[in-house]
Amino acid sequence: MSNRMNGQWRLKSRPVGMVKESDFEYFEDPVAESLSDDDFLVRNLYLAFEPAMRGWLNDVKSYVPPVQIGEIMRASTVGQVIESNNPDFKKGDYVSGMMGWQEFAISNGRLGVMGNTVKIPDGVTPYLALSVLGGTGLTAYFGMLDIGKPKQNDVVVVSGAAGATGSVAGQIARIRGASKVIGIAGGETKCKWLKDELQFDAAIDYKSENVKERLEQECPDGINVFFDNVGGEILDDALLNMAQNGRIVLCGGISSYNEVQLPPGPKNYMQLVIRRCTMQGFIVIDYFDQADKARADLLGWMEGGQLKHAEDIQEGFENTPKTFLRLFEGKNVGKQLLRIADAPIT
Repeated sequence: MSNRMNGQWRLKSRPVGMVKESDFEYFEDPVAESLSDDDFLVRNLYLAFEPAMRGWLNDVKSYVPPVQIGEIMRASTVGQVIESNNPDFKKGDYVSGMMGWQEFAISNGRLGVMGNTVKIPDGVTPYLALSVLGGTGLTAYFGMLDIGKPKQNDVVVVSGAAGATGSVAGQIARIRGASKVIGIAGGETKCKWLKDELQFDAAIDYKSENVKERLEQECPDGINVFFDNVGGEILDDALLNMAQNGRIVLCGGISSYNEVQLPPGPKNYMQLVIRRCTMQGFIVIDYFDQADKARADLLGWMEGGQLKHAEDIQEGFENTPKTFLRLFEGKNVGKQLLRIADAPIT
């Protein structure tokens, strides 16, 4: 392994307001010349990006420790094993894990609270382990099915519906028998994709339409399940349109992730009392022990043509921070990925 250099992107400064490329700094370190027992060396091929990563940059208590100044930025990756002293991981295996913004990573398969490094099953396109068959798909699956619990004849609304999680969540609701699935997204292109490709029954363009009025039109009897990735005003609009005993799934709140001062909570929260609704948050890491069944269901729906997915794949390790910012600029459709290398082993 000698003479290899490992490119890394580390946190340089904690963002104030909107995250910037300058909040990260590029470094190169030599790759270790030897592996310890049970270790294996991975060449990362794809990096994954999700809005929750913005919260990991703040020096506040959360479900995982914050990324420290000078640390490699935390992120899910897919790579290929190129050297191994671990009998469970052989040279050539494709693996996925929380290996960060770096070109090479050493693992023993155990990564703690954010999950282990796992082998990608034969026949599965590697980058799908970062999108519909990875944390994104699992988040949509457990949030919609365990908390949203869509059933026959339910009306389901998904905010951030053209994103990686929202697009899968809406389709899962349809698979489970929802009578109407409505997506909220930004821009004509995204809304057209939701309706034409993913077969959402309606799409609301929050950039050009009045969300509250459109929800009233599309959901005259109220919303049974609201899967929220956005928060803010859109959550307030949904609260005014919930059906009796409706369920609100709090998956994310991208509208406030880059705010210097967090806005007040939803002003219409008393609608939870008036309409007897439940509103619950969740973290996908709590469901990792059930991941195998979820992946099997997701793969089955994909193979049966019931579940479609999209990946926005950018190119080049030098573009890592720039690709992260695409999430907050509204540029991605589907899962935001970055390809940093081709598979070194065939």
